[in-house]
Amino acid sequence: MRKGPGRAAARRSEKGLARMRIRRLRYGCAVLGALGTLLLQGASAPLVDPVTLDKDGQITDEVGALGSRRGEVATALEDLDKSNNIQLYVAYVRNFAGRGGQSWADATAEKNGLGQNDILLAVATRDRQYATSAATDSGLTEDQIQQVNAEAIEPALRQNDWAGAAIGGADGIAAVLDGKPIPKPEITPGPANPGGGTGAEQFTASDALVPVLAVGGAAVAAGYLFSPKRRKRRQEGGGWGRSGPQLTPLPALDSQARTLLVETDDAIRTSSEELGFASAQFGEEASKPFNDAIGYAKGELTAAFRLRQQLDDAYPEDDATKRKMLDEIIARCTDANRRLDAESAAFDQLRAMVTNAPEVLANAEAAAERLPQRINDAEVQLTGLGQAYASSAFAAVANNPREAKDRFQFAAKNLTQARTALTGGDRNITAVHVRAAEGAIEQCDTLTDAVLRRANELQAAAAKVEESLRDMQADLADARGMVSGTNHDVSTADLQGRIARAETVLAEVQQSVAAGPYDPLDTLRRIEEADAALEEALSGAREQAAAERKARGLLDQALLAARSEVAAARDFITTHRGGIGSSARTRLHEAQRHLQQAESFASADATSALQHAQQADSLAQQARELAERDVYGGYGSGYGRMGGMGGGGRF
Repeated sequence: MRKGPGRAAARRSEKGLARMRIRRLRYGCAVLGALGTLLLQGASAPLVDPVTLDKDGQITDEVGALGSRRGEVATALEDLDKSNNIQLYVAYVRNFAGRGGQSWADATAEKNGLGQNDILLAVATRDRQYATSAATDSGLTEDQIQQVNAEAIEPALRQNDWAGAAIGGADGIAAVLDGKPIPKPEITPGPANPGGGTGAEQFTASDALVPVLAVGGAAVAAGYLFSPKRRKRRQEGGGWGRSGPQLTPLPALDSQARTLLVETDDAIRTSSEELGFASAQFGEEASKPFNDAIGYAKGELTAAFRLRQQLDDAYPEDDATKRKMLDEIIARCTDANRRLDAESAAFDQLRAMVTNAPEVLANAEAAAERLPQRINDAEVQLTGLGQAYASSAFAAVANNPREAKDRFQFAAKNLTQARTALTGGDRNITAVHVRAAEGAIEQCDTLTDAVLRRANELQAAAAKVEESLRDMQADLADARGMVSGTNHDVSTADLQGRIARAETVLAEVQQSVAAGPYDPLDTLRRIEEADAALEEALSGAREQAAAERKARGLLDQALLAARSEVAAARDFITTHRGGIGSSARTRLHEAQRHLQQAESFASADATSALQHAQQADSLAQQARELAERDVYGGYGSGYGRMGGMGGGGRF
């Protein structure tokens, strides 16, 4: 039997397979007490970029997690290969370099050329994250991978059985491929933090009060609302940032800040979803204290992301300033989490999901009943978009109905299990499955709503295109007149350059509109950008009132594009957030801040509002591109192309 990643390349060469693109879909299990922010460990631990896998076998263990059991793991992996022609590669590292686990695993699989018959299980022992990567044509379905994760891998990881996770994964994959039940793993607990490092306490089996499934990369488990366990760990001394008098090295401090931004963002997003169900069940007044807590946390997080954006921009800070800014990011995120923690007991008492299990299950079942029709409506709407517009116009929502079906199936499965558990008198398990279903229902609503919203946005943009073209032609006529005249308030050379640019855009847009289905939002954006540049040169020669009227007209177009792009980025990050790193989230928060500024300035200062709207649009585009890169790897959005699959989460 040939060993090492080279075999994958040979297979691909022999069969003419394209290199796989991994798409992350996460349905991992987590611990209710750990559903808040995980405490950093080993602040000075080096970042672990995607690794080169061991050339002599399928095991890469950089932290000594397997110890004397390495041979057992090798035997299990070899048995899987012999019986099912699947090579499972396992990689144990300290951390995922501040990236989402799925993004790290995908990048490692890509770096090492893994192919059709190869699966990668990556485990970050210190950060307590894991992810799997597999090709869509591997012979496994997404549901099978998630089943293996939940039943064979995570139970071992939660009890620090690092070897057991790999053995369980191999045995589980073999079982599902053979159509057999997944064998229950035999747990042999190991060291909590192999490879060393100091920091907050690790989770053990005693923390597993209520395991909750995370849906579609949303990391429902990555920030469960107001968890008392999260508060308890901080009060006992666990925390973020530096410990002791010695300063944390800047790279490690930067990694801590990025990770905490992601964790806090997930905590707030998940808390907001959970609060929505509580408000529907108990009313707005009863939920107000918790809504206020989330609002405060959002304010702190927004300020932290603003600092992160300043650190990421093109103007470098000196080390002292950078350290101060990173410390403030960590402090603000910690404060946001403390505010959520302060309401944890009261919120748990309000929902009392175990006590009120019959009621909350009935509410979730009622919410799920409307999902098939919503998904069908989204599919019909998407078909109409495909007939009316270019594919780029609705690429942001092209996968939404399919992903909504995944969420619905997940919700339905958990509601069935919840009903069975309730019938059997086990209200604790009922609450587990209801919470999982609620997260899936919320995301299904988000995905289907986004399709309808994009249809309305495209319709509104198309209605503005003709008017915008007429306005641009009028501005061009004014500009040409000023060039040929004697108005010395206008720089002729600068204006001629802007005229040429506007004429080019005008010709291209007119040709695109006449040729058939086009992208109204992108078209409107191009017109607005070219016309705004032209207007900037003309504003000095025009009366202030006329210039303000023109800016207001351009603002309407810019706000439409900005709102659409911000919403698309927000929805994508919310419904795929489990593997999305800090960069995409930072751009999104900045985009939202600029959009709020644009809307607040709109009535009094159209010119300033226009600038903020343009910034919001640009940043939101960057956010979605970065998020898609985290999810899909280096292949872009991947809409309509053969993709991959994976899973994972925290443990």
